[in-house]
Amino acid sequence: MLSGTFSARAYSFFDTLVWIACLNLLWIAFTLLGLGVLGAGPATAAAQIVVRKRAGGDGGPLLRSFAAGYFRNFGQANALSLPVMAVVAALVLNWNYFSGGRGIFAQFMAVGLVVAAIFLAGAICYVFPMYARYQLPLPQYLLVSSRFAVRHLAGTVILLFVSAAVVYASSVLPGLIPFFSIGAWLYLTGWLCDRFFTANDQAVAAVEPAGHDVLQGASTA
Repeated sequence: MLSGTFSARAYSFFDTLVWIACLNLLWIAFTLLGLGVLGAGPATAAAQIVVRKRAGGDGGPLLRSFAAGYFRNFGQANALSLPVMAVVAALVLNWNYFSGGRGIFAQFMAVGLVVAAIFLAGAICYVFPMYARYQLPLPQYLLVSSRFAVRHLAGTVILLFVSAAVVYASSVLPGLIPFFSIGAWLYLTGWLCDRFFTANDQAVAAVEPAGHDVLQGASTA
């Protein structure tokens, strides 16, 4: 019985690794299909949709589900991701400018931008998992993700830790990037967010059936 349990767990573990590797390759391929900038958002949305399905026990074909999610959400995912990319680019450019400056003001601004970048990174971790789960007005996703990140700091710290661990592992072993890094980050953050959202929904339903919460008015996708 023990050997059977170990075999089942080993099979599940390696099956998940293979699935993550395939997800990684699909994300890269479909991002390139959209010429990079226009493909990253839809590819991330599609990835989080299939991650949520897998977390719920749906073992459907990965390629078919990913492609369907990519093309079905191409416009909306770009409308969601392009402003986020613009904000990230603005933070990077401003940090490069102020970090090279002298004086207290320049250093204060550089530190402030680092803090803003950490906060934005925490919010970004929630954006596409939230998009895959809830139906909200498109401009609300980043705002609601930011509020959720602040209200659920423990979960946000975990997501940031996972993100930092993936970045560190990829910097030490760059060969992971084309095969595992992106897929691992998408899978882990998507799986964790799905658990966080489920716990939040259950807590809200138990305390206040009307659902007055940061996700008030959102419906499950």
